[in-house]
Amino acid sequence: MKILYFSDTFLPKIDGVAISMRNFAEALAERGHEFLICCPRYGEGDFDKMGDHIRLERFRSGYLPSYPDIKVVLPSPSKIKRAIKEFQPDLVHIHTPGLMGVYGINATEKYGIPSIGTYHTLMSEQDMYLSFYRLLKLDKLFMRIGKLNKKIKIKDLVKFEKLDKFNIRKKIILKITNNLYDRCDLIISPSHLIKKQLEEFGLKKPVAVISNGLDLSQFKGSPKTLSVSPKLLHVGRISYEKNCDVIINSFKLILEKVPLATLTIIGDGPALASLKVQAQKLGIDQAITFTGFIDRAELPNHYPNYDLFLTASTMETQGLVILESVACGLPAVGVDSFAIPELIHDGVNGFIAKPFDVRDIAEKTVRILEDPAMYAAFSKESLKISQSHEMKACVDRMEEVYKSVADQKNKKKKRSILNTIFSLDPFGILG
Repeated sequence: MKILYFSDTFLPKIDGVAISMRNFAEALAERGHEFLICCPRYGEGDFDKMGDHIRLERFRSGYLPSYPDIKVVLPSPSKIKRAIKEFQPDLVHIHTPGLMGVYGINATEKYGIPSIGTYHTLMSEQDMYLSFYRLLKLDKLFMRIGKLNKKIKIKDLVKFEKLDKFNIRKKIILKITNNLYDRCDLIISPSHLIKKQLEEFGLKKPVAVISNGLDLSQFKGSPKTLSVSPKLLHVGRISYEKNCDVIINSFKLILEKVPLATLTIIGDGPALASLKVQAQKLGIDQAITFTGFIDRAELPNHYPNYDLFLTASTMETQGLVILESVACGLPAVGVDSFAIPELIHDGVNGFIAKPFDVRDIAEKTVRILEDPAMYAAFSKESLKISQSHEMKACVDRMEEVYKSVADQKNKKKKRSILNTIFSLDPFGILG
């Protein structure tokens, strides 16, 4: 089969969507399938091939003012038309509901190509990037406020905590996103919990559950025992929606009960500067290590060196870093939001706390760190839970879904206002 990917993010930018796309494309390419990936142009670090069966077509793009890491791809209808004509895809797979996803789904309707859309990210949970809150650069605002006090207390930060309100802005984003995915022939969800959520949100098209998967030959560990100086870990993009500030606030309380504990935060992103200031103002910066970016190829060597994984993210459709950590035998503490309870089973391999509840996260972490028997049992269960996400089984399932959707031959073409706009640019000015 020839599969055409559309995504508003891809390598060399590192995130869960890009990693999932690469893993599936490389695994399926080994089975003889061909891929063309339409994605943003980043500049330094760009490449246009991944082996003999995976080619990339990059598109000019700009940055979202409130979040420079998000690329806004400029329209290039003639370029997409040319790519489809030359590649002749059997199937189009939409990976993001941004402009690249819109261009992709418009193309499937115009040319009558079967389509699949993966709901990698809950866009309604990223409404913060469309708000004045982010446009005013929260990290810089926080640092200015921080300069007013030598140290601050947890209670002083409560008023800055983000509240998980399903507001009108989220509803609008959700409606737009669902409308796009409902134009696909099939939707893929990385977890059963997200499938249930999507159906409750009103998606009409069938939803198949396929885990993002993990190569357990790389990410592996053995049952762990509790250390007297426990090393806590958070990994991922250091961006606002990951709520790393909540983790740091919780760690302040954890240190009061487990003074020998340390916290390492692996990753880079727009919120990193404000987190460092936050740790300093709380007086706990000596117990926190910010490593910055670490190459993904090196991560399997890092996880086993830690004792417990922490996350306060409220928007994970699966949570690849959580899966990686439990595959290496780490107990974990996360929050009750979307797919996280599928990887962190409350009272089995860790605990689920209330979203944004600093004290609840801290207390549940301390419970594990003060009970060696519980810790050892949780570690064993983490290893067991990871087994159901073996990459090969996930690739088998994806291949089956691709074949079933691609078999929808002679799909009816649609003409719409969007497709008419999509067909403009006769001289290739935008390509």
